[in-house]
Amino acid sequence: MKNIHLPTIAIVLPCYNEEAALPLSIPVLQDILIRLKSDEKISEASFILCVDDGSSDATWETICALNKQNNDVKGVVLAHNRGHQYALLAGLMSAKDTCDAAISIDADLQDDPEAIVKMVDHFRAGIDIVYGVRQSRETDSWFKRTSARAFYKLQSLMGLQTVYDHADYRLMSKRALDILSEYQEQNLFLRGIVPQIGLSTAIVYYDRNERVAGESKYPLGKMLSFSIDGITSFTAKPMRYIFVLGTILLFIDLFVAIYVLVAYFCGHTVSGWSSIMLSIWFFGSLLLMSVGVVGEYIGKIFVETKHRPRFNIKETTDQSYDSADE
Repeated sequence: MKNIHLPTIAIVLPCYNEEAALPLSIPVLQDILIRLKSDEKISEASFILCVDDGSSDATWETICALNKQNNDVKGVVLAHNRGHQYALLAGLMSAKDTCDAAISIDADLQDDPEAIVKMVDHFRAGIDIVYGVRQSRETDSWFKRTSARAFYKLQSLMGLQTVYDHADYRLMSKRALDILSEYQEQNLFLRGIVPQIGLSTAIVYYDRNERVAGESKYPLGKMLSFSIDGITSFTAKPMRYIFVLGTILLFIDLFVAIYVLVAYFCGHTVSGWSSIMLSIWFFGSLLLMSVGVVGEYIGKIFVETKHRPRFNIKETTDQSYDSADE
């Protein structure tokens, strides 16, 4: 028995300097859409939406050229580079009113696009959010594998709720997208926000592929920054840990003070330049670190209170055609 209503699916690709990858990845995604349409799992109106995050290469021109070849490929370009999370959010918010569900995937197709078929099956069965999760990290280098595990364990230790080995490869129903649109924070960490939505979820496992082209946009420095943003945007535990550490050090200081006083009155005091200097440097570093953690939170409060737009769309492929017609 055929479904009366076939869902419209949007595949959202955040893109930054992906002119080499898009001509390779878009045909793969188009083939998946064609198969799903022919199997009558999704509607003919389903489409691919590329979001150019203010690229410095010919990414936007590539998107427009792909759009001319096939109208199923659509695009928006941000007014300036805002980062992966903002570009992804811009794509999801642009697609949510014209689709029943949106699937986010990076343009390099390291996340296996074949998992999209299983995601759609889960959605048709009534699931609102389907996470794409890596099967294993056997293909990663030792450093990448170790740093990734540390990344997730640190988030868990700090009380951040995320899905282990899940990046931003997921399906979200229109209902989930509508709820996501109500989260107005400026410091975006979608991997932490989406689990808080609280609708029905499922997981699809897949194996990681090599990039179809180009270089990784997430070196170690960006990953560390991303982790810090996620932790400080969702939990105050770092400040609590600092308080606990300060309390422990206070008790240690009391015992040290008693020892020093006893030694002083017994006449056993010995001048120790090294121990004094080490103590000064240790507590000085601890204080600076504490101020830095608190500063992270104050900085985020500063950004949030401004209520600036999180992204600005400069142009869409539809607008490009309108301008050309004129």
